Amino acid sequence: MHAKDILIDGYGRIREEVHAAVAGLDADGLNHRPTPQANSVAWLIWHLTRVQDDHVADAFGLEQVWHAQGWEKLFGLDLPPHDTGYGHGPEQVAAVRVAGANLLTGYYDAVHEQTLEALATVGAEDLERIVDIRWDPPVSLGVRLVSVLADDLEHAGQAAYLRGMIQSAEE
Repeated sequence: MHAKDILIDGYGRIREEVHAAVAGLDADGLNHRPTPQANSVAWLIWHLTRVQDDHVADAFGLEQVWHAQGWEKLFGLDLPPHDTGYGHGPEQVAAVRVAGANLLTGYYDAVHEQTLEALATVGAEDLERIVDIRWDPPVSLGVRLVSVLADDLEHAGQAAYLRGMIQSAEE
């Protein structure tokens, strides 16, 4: 098995978790925040998708799906165009509201497709290519891809936990 195959498998698991986290939730459930300081399922899924979109596009010299495919307009959020949710406070989290799960999964699936297309081009030597010199040490493509994968799974897990809380409260 090649490294890119492991990455493709890992990113496929994110997709499964994203879909599972929003399945069966209506707009109220997706946008519910247990406290005014907490994240919603919608925000968590939007954020992990924005981070993947931003970081993978940057690492491979691609345009973000958010802009290229019009998702920014479809979401219609009152946030800066390049916002990924990093460092959001309660007011910005509250600004991420959706009418349904299809918007979240549609955007995620589009980002996932671009990610898979990019990963298909990766050779072992590519993983050592430096993609971000703002860090010490500079970040390689391999490190960036694993970092995004780990961060996305963490946020998908948070969304799944919150989904469980919401569904338990409804019973």
